[in-house]
Amino acid sequence: MDAIKLEKYENDEYTIEDIYALPDGKRAELIDGELYMMATPNVKHQRMVGFLYFEIANYIRNNNGNCEPFVAPFAVFLNADDKIYLEPDISVICDKSKLTDEGCKGAPDWVIEVVSPTSRPMDYNKKLFKYRTAGVREYWITDYERNLITVYNFENDEMADYVFTDKVKAGIYKDLEIDFSNIDIK
Repeated sequence: MDAIKLEKYENDEYTIEDIYALPDGKRAELIDGELYMMATPNVKHQRMVGFLYFEIANYIRNNNGNCEPFVAPFAVFLNADDKIYLEPDISVICDKSKLTDEGCKGAPDWVIEVVSPTSRPMDYNKKLFKYRTAGVREYWITDYERNLITVYNFENDEMADYVFTDKVKAGIYKDLEIDFSNIDIK
């Protein structure tokens, strides 16, 4: 998602209440009390999210898996405080006790962010740190502008880069491999 940082007044911190107070149709993420407005995703972004969701959901269904994938907008409350609220492009949750009517309370097992030009610093830096410290097991950053998929397997303390002709193995599953050459996002 494209992120645009809102101007904030000196010493002001935003909370989840500010997220819920946004006008209809407006979306934002909250990181450490700073609010980042989200722009409407473009077609390439949506094609990538749809492709990944379809591959993951089919794998889970065909293997009678216990995990459940969700696409944005889907609320993820990483911490117990009211200063972090994220809407990852794809969240995979295996511990159903984390799911509430509001979203996911705690770290998803697997998060995928599809990079937009203005969200690049958020996805590669701020969110990476937040997901890792909150206990996300695996984090993928798919960057179609750079022809790059960066995979962080936090459980094994590994990081690897792939391109859009590669097959990428999901670390939280023994045999899920996503073939990025099968997607046409043009």
